[in-house]
Formats: sequence, C-alpha cells, structure tokens
Amino acid sequence: MLMARALRLVAPVILSLSISIQAAGTLESRLTPIVEGHKGHVSLAVKNLKTGESFRVRADEVMPTASLIKFAVMVEAYRQESDGRIDMNATVTLTKADKVPGSGLLTSHFSDGATFPLRDAIRLMIAFSDNTATNLVLDRIGITSTAETMEKMGYPNTKIHSKVFRRDTSKFPERSKQFGLGSTTANEMIRLLESLERGELVNKAASTAMLDHLRACDDRAKFPRFLPPSARLAFKTGSVDDIRTAAGIIETRSGPVAVCVLSSKNEDHRYVDDNAGNLLCAEVARAVFQHFDDANTPALPRR
Repeated sequence: MLMARALRLVAPVILSLSISIQAAGTLESRLTPIVEGHKGHVSLAVKNLKTGESFRVRADEVMPTASLIKFAVMVEAYRQESDGRIDMNATVTLTKADKVPGSGLLTSHFSDGATFPLRDAIRLMIAFSDNTATNLVLDRIGITSTAETMEKMGYPNTKIHSKVFRRDTSKFPERSKQFGLGSTTANEMIRLLESLERGELVNKAASTAMLDHLRACDDRAKFPRFLPPSARLAFKTGSVDDIRTAAGIIETRSGPVAVCVLSSKNEDHRYVDDNAGNLLCAEVARAVFQHFDDANTPALPRR
C-alpha cells in the first residue's frame, strides 16, 4: 500500500524529468537561447544533410553577408572554368592600384608586379578572405556574373554588389546602401552547401576543389572556436562593423551538417576574437556539433 502510494507521488516527477531531459536535447532547445541571447539581429539555418533534421530562424530574410559572399564568387569562377570562359592557370598580375585594405595577404605582403595563377587568387580569397585577391577574381569573371548565375540557379537573393572597398563599382547601388558588399539568405546558403556536399555545385571536380578551399579557411574565432581539434569542417565567414557571418559544413557522426549564421545590427563592433558576433557563430557551431555528434551530450554552458 505504502509502495503504491509512493509510486503515485513520484511518477509525475519522473515523467516531468524525462520530458525535460528529452527537450534539452532538441536542436530548438539548444539553439534558441543562443539566438535570443544575442544583442543583434540574427538569421539562422541548420540542416543535417544525411537525416534532414533542421532548425531555422528568419531563414528567408535577406541579410548582409560581408565576406561570406566570396563563397558565391568562387562558385561563379568554377562555373566559368567549366564553361571554358576562364583558365584557372592563367596568370594574374598584381599592381599597386589593385591593392585595397582589410583582410588578406596581397596588400601587405606581395610586391607590385607579383604574378600567380588565378586559382591561387581564389585560394587566397577563401582561405584568408583576401580582399585584393577577390577584386582580381572579379576582374576576370565580371561583377554582375555571380548575381546572374545565382539567380538562374535559384538563389535570387545571393549577390555580390561591387568590388571590395570599391563602392564606386557597385552594380546594385540600392542593395549596396542597404547590405554593403553582398547579400543572401540563410536558406539559400544552406541549399548551396547541400549542392556542394553532394558534388552537384558546377560539377563533381569543381565541388571537390571548392570544398578544399573552404576547409582551408583560417578564421578560428567563429565556427572552429569551441570545436575539438579533430573536428572537420569547410566554411567561409565575414566580418565588418556590426556584421558577423559564417556558413559551412560541419562533419559529425550523424552526418554532414550545413550551418549558416547571419547577424547584423550587432551592438558589439569590436575587431577582436571575443566579439559577440564571433561568439554567436562559435556557440551555434558547438551546439550543432554536440547535438549531431552525440545526441546524449548535454549542452555546455554558454560563455
């Protein structure tokens, strides 16, 4: 009799605890507090490319990209190579007039008159987010070609508007005023990444080459920051003023996961690793990795 009464008393507690533990392991419960706790505007999309499990927040909203748009520029360059319009081995010559400030190596470390293959300019554009290299690539492929191709492929909101630090070259002046260098949506980035992972973005060889470039990205302040050293990921990021962005594929035991974080109107404008926008990207990547690499791993406390 006493045992039955005790079971009746503890049963609701056990049920409640079970529900709480189960809820704690959902993508929504892991990611919502991170997004809601950020002091800025956030658009987010996550999709496990093997299982289809996903989570989205304002994922169809057009957002600024900062240097993340260089991913789309790379896609267009490989598409033009596939069509025979450009040669990746053709020589690019760096001049003083080409050099622009910001991220990268060419402006500070390469002499005027340096020559290298177009393929290396693309590598610098992705691995080191080199602004000067990006402009050299745009000189070869054309500024409007990326937006035109993205629209034909079904990504109408993914556009680079001008050369980097050359607003006077803008082909989309109103979008430049609103979004800066480039624009996209989280959902369009996820779909591009899914096509890339399947080897369907341009073609299999191009997809493999582009993944290799993305795996060389040197930004350790965002997605890789809280992941174990053994974690494998391919990604591109962007940082400027009140904007911090990151998109890529994180390999987990549950399958490859496409992740896109777009943030703007951030209160924190500092150019430091601990910038709140950087931490937002890092915390999202950690939560996603924990969820899909081991669903039984409880979420770690936020910094």
